[in-house]
Amino acid sequence: MNLSILFMCQAGRPTLPYFRSPPGPWNSLPRARICSSFQQHATVEECRRRHLMTLTRTQSGTGTNGLGALLSQLLCENSRVPRSRFEEHPVGTACSEARAVTMSGNEQDWLALKPREPSPSQCCGGGCKPCIYDVYEKELAQWERAKAKQDKSLLVEKKEQSNNSELNPDTFTAFSISSVEQLTEDTYQYRFELPGNSSLCLSLGQHIVLRGAVNGLEVQRAYTPISPGNAEGYFEVLIKCYEAGLMSQYIKTWKKGDMVFWRGPFGGFPYRPNKHGELLMLASGTGLAPMLPILQSITDDEEDETFVTLVCCFPTFDKIYLKPLLQDLARYWNIRILYVLSQETSLEKLPWSYQENTYTGRLDEGLMKTVINSCRRRPFVLICGSSAFNEDMSRYLKAAGIEEDSCFVF
Repeated sequence: MNLSILFMCQAGRPTLPYFRSPPGPWNSLPRARICSSFQQHATVEECRRRHLMTLTRTQSGTGTNGLGALLSQLLCENSRVPRSRFEEHPVGTACSEARAVTMSGNEQDWLALKPREPSPSQCCGGGCKPCIYDVYEKELAQWERAKAKQDKSLLVEKKEQSNNSELNPDTFTAFSISSVEQLTEDTYQYRFELPGNSSLCLSLGQHIVLRGAVNGLEVQRAYTPISPGNAEGYFEVLIKCYEAGLMSQYIKTWKKGDMVFWRGPFGGFPYRPNKHGELLMLASGTGLAPMLPILQSITDDEEDETFVTLVCCFPTFDKIYLKPLLQDLARYWNIRILYVLSQETSLEKLPWSYQENTYTGRLDEGLMKTVINSCRRRPFVLICGSSAFNEDMSRYLKAAGIEEDSCFVF
């Protein structure tokens, strides 16, 4: 390592050293909080000064290699320089001594108890209240109060997970998988046990958040149970696994009897029987999930005369989920189910019972107008799918004269 240490002098006394470094990532160091070992120091210069103090106390590594070892840790931990570029320089006792010099054992104990700020992968993006960041802020404030009073008993109420099988929005609760059913090549239906005849008691369209871990990285995703909100003794979720998905890697390892952690519920659609003359449901793939509890609620209520048109978008006929359930729902006088198959070119090979209510190609602006015109009453629209699907549907609806206040996006 070609590195120079320069000491600036004033009145014959050496001041704090600084480093002259070669061009490249060395010069792109952030100016604050770059050293994880010294987070209490606010500037790069302060971190460097502490490292040099350690250097003078270390019997080994007092030459250029020892300095390189300390700086390599400083850089590879806090910049984008790959660690492999610095692996030739051993790091160890120097940083351990540095930590011992800069903080007491009591401070280290408190830092070990400090809540960790969530990474972006830990936020499911579902608009949960509380969000994982809200939970973090609450726990951080609790930690700060306890530290200020030097009373660790104030942290006792902090909970990260529970095993009492009662769903909670603030903590993760363990549920056991009772069955796994593969619906298509990449989509599965999972059933989870609830103790006795208990129920999740979800409102219509509410989702819950799953926590998983892949290669040491915690990931969280939101899923809407497809079972009725008042289902007793169980709940079911519909999950599509993606080849490169982090959460999918975790889900693919599930088997009957595994314990899985959930928290919630969140969100939901404020449905009231007979409030809307007709509901137009636009669902792409697993976007079908929040529609099913609403449909089942309508069919279970003899007093609810709301018409429903459900438009299910899938690539092919073979990839349609839950065909028996959908066929049963379509038998009700006020329920109509349409299918749009983007990768099918002909209806001839489909069962005759599907041919009349199936379209090939994509759900575009023209087909949207056809569907809306066939509705029996002015519809209120529910949308659930990918971000691109939701945006397209909103644009087509606007072109068809459906205002934004007549739509709800899950």
